[in-house]
Amino acid sequence: MQDALNVAVAQSPADLHGPDERLAWLEETVAGLIDRSVDLLVLPELFVCGYNVGDAIAGWAESQDGPALRRIGRLARDCRTAIAFGYAEKESDRIYNSAACIAKDGTVIGTHRKLLLPPGFESDHFDRGAGCSTFMIGAFTVALLICYDAEFPEAFRRVGAADLVLVPTALAAEWGVVADRVIPTRAFENGQFVCYANHAGTERGLEYLGRSCIVAPDGKDLARAGGGEGLISARLELDRVARARARLPYHRDRCDLPWDVTIAL
Repeated sequence: MQDALNVAVAQSPADLHGPDERLAWLEETVAGLIDRSVDLLVLPELFVCGYNVGDAIAGWAESQDGPALRRIGRLARDCRTAIAFGYAEKESDRIYNSAACIAKDGTVIGTHRKLLLPPGFESDHFDRGAGCSTFMIGAFTVALLICYDAEFPEAFRRVGAADLVLVPTALAAEWGVVADRVIPTRAFENGQFVCYANHAGTERGLEYLGRSCIVAPDGKDLARAGGGEGLISARLELDRVARARARLPYHRDRCDLPWDVTIAL
C-alpha cells in the first residue's frame, strides 16, 4: 500500500458566493494539480456553501448524495485526486456542519459531523454530531475533525489511531494562537500529521486568519500559508508517525497516570 502521500491544502477565497461559484473555483484549482501528482486536497469548513452566510445555510444544505457532493465526486474521479471539504449536511429536519472525504474513484470514504458548536451562528443553525471514525487513504489511517473540535485535546484523543487528521476550519483573524500554537501542539502530543485548512479574506464582514498549515508528527510545520488565497503542499511519509510515537509515547504512558490522584498546586 501507498506509504507516502502528496497532500495539498487550498486556502480558498472567502467571498465566493454560493455552491456554484465555489465549485467552479474548485474545478479550476484541481485542474491545476493534475501534473503535480496530488493524492489528497483539503478544503475549509463549509467550503461548499460558505461559512458566514446566515439563514442561507438552510437552502444550501444537502444530503450526502446531493448535487454538490456528486459534482465533487466526478471531479475527484476525473482528476484522480481525493478531496476533503466542509459542507452543510441535511438529514430529515436536521442540519449538520459536516465534512466529507471523497476518494480518487469518486466514492465517499469518510464523513464527520462537527461535535462542538461554538455559541452564536453555529449553535443557532446546526445540530451537534456524535462520534468520530477513521478511513484509509493508501496505508494512512485518516480522520476528520472540524475547527472548534480540534481545540479540545479530548477530540484528538478520540481519533488517536489516525496517522493523519484533516481539519477544515473557519478561523477568524483574532484567533491566531489556534493556528500557530494549538494545532502544532495537537500534532506533537498525538504523533500525527495534521492538515488544517482555513478560508482567506473577508466574508460578509467576517475576516479570516488564513494561515492554513500542514504539520508533521513532531509538531513542526511542513508548509504554512499566509493570509491570502493560496495553495500549500507537502509529502507525508508514514514512518514519521511511528518514529514520533516511539520517541514520545504519550498514548502508551498516559494509561499509567493515576488520574484519580489530586495534584496540589
